[in-house]
Amino acid sequence: MPNDSHPSKYLVCVAWPYASGDRHLGHVAGAYLPPDIYARYQRLCGNEVRMVSGSDTHGTPVTVAAAAEGISNAEMVAHYHARFVQAFKDLGLSFDLFTHTDTENHWNVTHELFLNHLKNGYLYRDSQSQPYCLVDQRFLADRYIEGTCPICGYADARGDQCDNCGNIFDAVELISPRCKICGQSQIEVRETEHFFFDLGKASPDLAQWLNDGNKSHWRHAVYNYAKQQAESGELRGRAITRDIDWGVSIPVEGFDDKVIYVWYDAVQGYLSATREVFALDGEADTWREWWFDPEVKSLYFIGKDNIPFHSMIWPAMLIADGRGLNLPYDVPANEYLNIEDKKISTSRRWTIGLPDFLSRYDPDPLRYALTINAPETRDVNFTWEEFLRRNNEELVATWGNLVNRVLGFAYKRFDGAVPEPGSFDEIDQALLAESEAAFERVGAELDAVRLKIALTRAMELAHSANRYLNEKAPWTQIKTEPAAAGTTIYVALQVIDRLKVLLNPFLPFTTQQLHGYLGYEGDIFGNLYIDEVSDARGTRPVLRYKGNDLQARWEPQTLAPGQALNKPKALYTKLDNSIIEEERERLVAHLAKAE
Repeated sequence: MPNDSHPSKYLVCVAWPYASGDRHLGHVAGAYLPPDIYARYQRLCGNEVRMVSGSDTHGTPVTVAAAAEGISNAEMVAHYHARFVQAFKDLGLSFDLFTHTDTENHWNVTHELFLNHLKNGYLYRDSQSQPYCLVDQRFLADRYIEGTCPICGYADARGDQCDNCGNIFDAVELISPRCKICGQSQIEVRETEHFFFDLGKASPDLAQWLNDGNKSHWRHAVYNYAKQQAESGELRGRAITRDIDWGVSIPVEGFDDKVIYVWYDAVQGYLSATREVFALDGEADTWREWWFDPEVKSLYFIGKDNIPFHSMIWPAMLIADGRGLNLPYDVPANEYLNIEDKKISTSRRWTIGLPDFLSRYDPDPLRYALTINAPETRDVNFTWEEFLRRNNEELVATWGNLVNRVLGFAYKRFDGAVPEPGSFDEIDQALLAESEAAFERVGAELDAVRLKIALTRAMELAHSANRYLNEKAPWTQIKTEPAAAGTTIYVALQVIDRLKVLLNPFLPFTTQQLHGYLGYEGDIFGNLYIDEVSDARGTRPVLRYKGNDLQARWEPQTLAPGQALNKPKALYTKLDNSIIEEERERLVAHLAKAE
């Protein structure tokens, strides 16, 4: 509920996408849409929010993709970063800042933490056995090698982690390894010196933090994994540098031929992006309030493949920094989204890219479909048939139709204004009471990051409002009891106005339209815009959000009798059944190209 006197602070941290390919619906459902819903809700409650992320510009995913396209790493980053910024804007993701990691600020932060870790004894130098391709005559960093997972036997495991079982390991542990550059298996193991982060040294403090009794709100899969790992006694040093030339430099002498590797610098983006957003706003030191005040809640929205890095490795790095930086309040990781009963695979092109989707469909129906069937506790399946049904039966026929028939009736039969109500009977009072109680019911689920249930609860109120209309039948009342019809429409308008707020975090575009139809002026969406920022490392587009003057709050409002309404239009478009086969054929065509 609204918290005007002492607003809480929420740092909403969003997984950093590799600038090597478009984001697909699995990424959106798992890591990018949930934080926006959560951030929009907290802003409506009057809390202070900073939602930050950016493109992960370093590491072998970028260099592998750039080599395949025959372009430079910098060109690859520039291309996909710009596409991320535009697609996320089109989807309405309200980033206070979406930047990237090849910035002067991020390099400085990475160097700072590196030197703090070194000073505090959490970094050490050691020789590492690393795969070396005899064909290409180069060491193979994690994403340059793949093979069979040594734990679960998955045939296409990466050199640092298995996407099938989620375990992390060293590349030399792969069975039947093959080079991703040349495709050959002429690989031998050679020794090379690197810096290592000592996870074992951090594990006692990590275990103590995980057992502090304040993790009951964590999802079981996340908490159980982190706790088991921290208490296993098996955590060991993990190399943080690589023999490649694309990445943040190492701030000590003698390592000019190596760089800091992506897993170590990317998670530090949450800290560097927080610094950057306040610096852009002319408040360079304000970031400290968000990282040293233990009352600030920092939530990390990720997919389940990132659970090890955000529930265990990043907290260990924060502990090792030694300055008392805030540890995660929550890590609400999601499971996977499948497409038409098959696991998403970018390499086999069995995927639906976000820009591609938004080129044909509106953003709110996608936001709705991915949330009402969110992969919060298990893998879920996206099908075009289900998307069509959700759009036509739930958005168009249930919620959209409620808005259309009530506002259309009011605009036509009550001179385009909110009618003056008479006395309320029990049915009127029950629906109004349900709409008031919905703010607490839906809000409790949103606070707990149970977004699927929250949206379901909000839609239950829309169903109740439709049943109320069917029972009251104002189109019949108007013929013999115009005053009673006015009361019915007044009650229905109040409920729609409240649903506008309840659904705003999920459906920001269409609830903004509805806000105008109800006769309000002002903004409940916020100003989402693309800016351009320059520093010593170059110029980049960034996505920014300003929503300090939202004209709605997370509380029941009351439309004033006589308030002028604007002529409504349909909020949603009914889709034709033909799209099911059309989209399935498009998927199969993509698959055929890959094969």
